[in-house]
Amino acid sequence: MRIVVAGGSGFLGSALVGACRADGHEVNVLSRRASRPGEVQWLSPSSGSNWTGVLERADAVVNLAGEGIADSRWTETRKRALIESRVAATRALADAIRACAHPPPAFISGSAVGFYGTHGDEVLTEEASSGSDFLAAICRGWEQEAQRAVGVTRVVLLRTGLVLARDGGVLPRMALPFRFFVGGRVGSGRQYMSWIHLSDWVGMVRWALTNAVVSGPLNVTAPTPVTNAAFTRELAGAMRRPAIFPVPPFALRIALGRELADTALLNGQRAIPAKAQQLGYQFSFPTVGPALRDIYS
Repeated sequence: MRIVVAGGSGFLGSALVGACRADGHEVNVLSRRASRPGEVQWLSPSSGSNWTGVLERADAVVNLAGEGIADSRWTETRKRALIESRVAATRALADAIRACAHPPPAFISGSAVGFYGTHGDEVLTEEASSGSDFLAAICRGWEQEAQRAVGVTRVVLLRTGLVLARDGGVLPRMALPFRFFVGGRVGSGRQYMSWIHLSDWVGMVRWALTNAVVSGPLNVTAPTPVTNAAFTRELAGAMRRPAIFPVPPFALRIALGRELADTALLNGQRAIPAKAQQLGYQFSFPTVGPALRDIYS
């Protein structure tokens, strides 16, 4: 297969590109600093004119473009950058696919379980409604732009949870206090965390690339979401550290701002991969304890 990946130099993109190349696929990466073989210059999202030629006759396009959600406080400027990096880039890719004489058969586009907003402990399948907070609004716009390519290609929307890996994503920041023996639950600890091991995230995306019956929203999460308190206990056990210093909500709100802290950390989603389970995807790490022990073994 020839696969084009936008956002292929980030945490998730790098893992996917490496796995696909190891499988023998040809991978072209859209990059802002194209300097290596297989990389194509990523221009501003409004300048997608050179992308149609890259996408022409490709077997699949994977869109992982987007700035880090929790990298800094959500100022108005930061919010605009988060929206632009996802919505405008996805619009340009969808338009380029529509302009192809021979469009790629599959468009796999990023999203997040933040689409669902706050639902407490309600179990959320791909059929659940969207939320009303800022993160949910980003995800709706992100998905709507990807769906512009429906009718031209098969579109899959990757509603990704917290991806766990030792050297990337959110886990190193979560684990840092435990390294210094001051880790603990976040807030009440009752908020649910929809997580997935990096190897299963890569595996599910590769499965979606080649499985023609997969389309529409896809919860890319493990089948057993856990509360923050339960996750904390498992993380402490995997790292052989205590978990006795809870992080109070006010400290997070001071450090990150109320909106980011409440949306991303103090509330959560109990999302399950109903579609993947129905269609037969086999998880390597369906439960969080073995996943964390694998990462920290």
